[in-house]
Amino acid sequence: MFEWTGTRARWGALICALAGVLLVGGAGTAAAQNTVKGERYVPTIWVDPDGCEHWVMDDGAEGYMTPHVNRQGIPVCRRGNLCGVLNTDQFFATDSSAISSAGQQRLGQFFTGATATSFIIIGHTDARASDEYNLALSQRRANAVAKVAAANGARIADVRGYGERMPVASNNTRDGMSKNRRVEIICIQ
Repeated sequence: MFEWTGTRARWGALICALAGVLLVGGAGTAAAQNTVKGERYVPTIWVDPDGCEHWVMDDGAEGYMTPHVNRQGIPVCRRGNLCGVLNTDQFFATDSSAISSAGQQRLGQFFTGATATSFIIIGHTDARASDEYNLALSQRRANAVAKVAAANGARIADVRGYGERMPVASNNTRDGMSKNRRVEIICIQ
């Protein structure tokens, strides 16, 4: 097991505790159970871009993540592939995360017709603004696409914004910057 920081990762502590209670309780022995009043922990499954699942728990102070494995100890991984790349220049105005109604219709058709069980939405920008600003903009754009997906009945496994950190082309040319301004959709089968 490894420790992560951040909101998603904090669920791991409770998952580990719950797993311990279930394992001990399932073996027929009495397990001491602590109850924390006023807090509700909701464990969840987080899916990596490669499609592998992890149990995650966030207790508000620290978090944990552990791989989700089957009874044979093999990690549970779904097949994921890049099934869509949206050039953000076609869907968003400069410095905006609002999608036009025509763009929403095109995205709705995509998500309605896709055969994936869930999606991971990842936003990217070029390098013209600060790293902090680009991270926020890419996250807002990815969230906007995820909102359209959810409105069309798609299950969203994760939404991420990487800003300028994962370019696919050089940020030194106009064409390269245009290619870097994108929202990627990964389909989990």
